[in-house]
Amino acid sequence: MRSRLAVMLAILAVVVAACSGGASASPATSSPATPDTSPSSAPASATPAPAAVDLTIYGAASLKGALEEAKTAYEAAVPGVTLTISTDASSALAVKIEQGAPADVFLSADTKNPQALVDKGLTDGPAVVFAGNKLTVIVPADNPAGITTPVDLAKAGVKIIAAGDAVPITTYATQVVDNLAKESGYPADFAAAYAANVASKEDNVKAVVAKIELGEGDAGLVYVTDAAGSTKVATVEVPDSANVLATYAGVVIKASPKIDAAQAFLSWFAGLAGRAILAGFGFLAPPS
Repeated sequence: MRSRLAVMLAILAVVVAACSGGASASPATSSPATPDTSPSSAPASATPAPAAVDLTIYGAASLKGALEEAKTAYEAAVPGVTLTISTDASSALAVKIEQGAPADVFLSADTKNPQALVDKGLTDGPAVVFAGNKLTVIVPADNPAGITTPVDLAKAGVKIIAAGDAVPITTYATQVVDNLAKESGYPADFAAAYAANVASKEDNVKAVVAKIELGEGDAGLVYVTDAAGSTKVATVEVPDSANVLATYAGVVIKASPKIDAAQAFLSWFAGLAGRAILAGFGFLAPPS
């Protein structure tokens, strides 16, 4: 009995001592954390990343190479902007835009198609002229028909590859043919003979070049820039007195949800940077 009491007293003493020790400890207090403002821990000042913008550019088939280079240059110069390039005959692209295709910028091989969109209230601002071009005759590299001058285009049996009636290159080619018909040494029926030799009408000027490259035609009238871009054709020069200046113009599409970005690209492409790229592909400065 005495020993049990002693044990109980010992346990009680330990408990009291523990409680006493806990009471003497300073209670923990919570206080707001003080941020570390030392230079090493301060967050770096971050510049917000530019908002991503994807612009859809509709361009004439003859602009394909220049637009591919422009895409690389512009995306590097303007972070956050991505260009999606779609090329075809300017006339076909204009129809797509009229039907509601989601283009932001339209770059045409003429002024007629963009001006038509302006007149219909489908653009944001006027058409902007940005380049010029000339025409030349192309033949297959081995020139099986022996064409040495444009007058040969009227010879019987010559197979001419042309583009569709609404395609800008056809409008320019018709003007060249009419001018050639007035040149000394050309037959009076030159234009009619040329028309009779047209074997096919392609969707765009690139398709004309492709057929001549494959030897599926004897000759075609195309832009100087398209001829220069092919290693599989030879050229027959059109006299300056009969040649015409093709004028290229672009517009921003009113339905675009990115009007400001679209206007910025058109200004850049029509400006010094864009003209330098165009000149590298043989395009001329726009007529003043």
